[in-house]
Amino acid sequence: MPSTYQAIFTVRGSRQFSAAGLIGRMPLAMLGIGVVTMISQLTGRYGLAGALSATMAMSAAVLGPRISRLVDRHGQARVLRPATLIALAAVAGLLLCAQQGAPDWTLFLFAAGVGCVPSVGSMVRARWAAVYRGSPGQLHTAYSWESIVDEVCFIFGPILSIGLSTTWFPEAGPLLASGFLATGVLWLTAQRDTEPVPRPREEHTGESALRSPGLRVLVATFVATGAIFGSVDVVTVAFAEQLGHKAAASLVLAVYALGSGVAGVVFGLLRLTGPASRRWLVGVLGMSVSMIPLLLAGNLAFLAVALFVAGLSVAPTMVTTMALVEAHVPRTKLTEGMTWTSTGLAVGVALGSSAAGWVVDAAGAEAGYLVPVAAGAAAAVVAFLGHRRLDEPVTARPVTGRPAVAPSVIAQPVIGQGGRGADEQEPQQQDPQQQNPQRDPAGVAQLGGERVRPPRPRRLPGLRR
Repeated sequence: MPSTYQAIFTVRGSRQFSAAGLIGRMPLAMLGIGVVTMISQLTGRYGLAGALSATMAMSAAVLGPRISRLVDRHGQARVLRPATLIALAAVAGLLLCAQQGAPDWTLFLFAAGVGCVPSVGSMVRARWAAVYRGSPGQLHTAYSWESIVDEVCFIFGPILSIGLSTTWFPEAGPLLASGFLATGVLWLTAQRDTEPVPRPREEHTGESALRSPGLRVLVATFVATGAIFGSVDVVTVAFAEQLGHKAAASLVLAVYALGSGVAGVVFGLLRLTGPASRRWLVGVLGMSVSMIPLLLAGNLAFLAVALFVAGLSVAPTMVTTMALVEAHVPRTKLTEGMTWTSTGLAVGVALGSSAAGWVVDAAGAEAGYLVPVAAGAAAAVVAFLGHRRLDEPVTARPVTGRPAVAPSVIAQPVIGQGGRGADEQEPQQQDPQQQNPQRDPAGVAQLGGERVRPPRPRRLPGLRR
């Protein structure tokens, strides 16, 4: 692991919560495709399978931001555990009804309940934001690392889910995804030291994070971006099947994720300057243009190369998006704001999958790649028209003396950052009568007759400014 990435893990507990996030995020890449594979294996009805997958995505779009809003108010442990139990019960009901041949309406009922699956990726990124608040370079590296973790999930998740459901038994893929979810969430919520501290009740308002104009631009663009991802998946499977190599579709899609992962590794090592909104616009335009060569694919080898190149713009765009969310959403709504971007992707995936399936059925697999091209064009238009709203961050947030994470984390010395420890923490708010102390010519404050040297100006990541 490069030293730049090693440096972010010097904070105590960071390795553990990132590892828990990896396990807890595997269902993101396994549940949808696992349910499609299971239903197609049991019933042969691809229309029903796609409708159930879309129901899960739309349910997550409705419930996900609300769950994250509760997390911002009450903390991760208090909210994620009951939400995960509901989701696991819904998955169990869906598998049982599918296996027993229950009426279709029962499948849709339980599929809607699966939407309670929490956005574990947003929870992990919120922990990084709390630990490295005020250190944009390290936060950039942390977000890049998490984008790599995302791609690892999307490389291996579908292969595991499809492989188990086709070689063991149809329910194996979703069942393993449920095990990953339970393990990841329980492990993550057991790590209380790095859990972001909920803000006081008086700092919360009833308004949604989506009232931020910048966040609305990001979410709208991500709907179109999700349509790219969803349509590429469906059309690639159909294209491989048309060529007589359906099993190779998962490998081709893994190459797409591999390209994104490689770009994420390199992007995290860079120290970029200039407006993040400009980098984001370039990334979205790159994703859009990279869809055009897919129209020229005549074989799986060419398609794999084209998708690898297309993936190079994905992770950098995702990393920059997370940084923009943090800049445009109040800290009391950070987890909700990050979840809204995931919601936009989920809605886009559902729309893109449905549109691609319709085009493939009507005109063939080659024509199906017109859908990601059109989705890319839509993403480019929305990003170009709205990127100026991303130039101005959210208005100044109130300054308090509360740490962003548990004091036992921020008090640890951070190796590789000058050995800063508890003696260099930001001082707590002083008594109002001591806000303007007198100073002698040597620059030493006089407080109550005692000579006290001012704190050193360097701040430990994790404390609020």
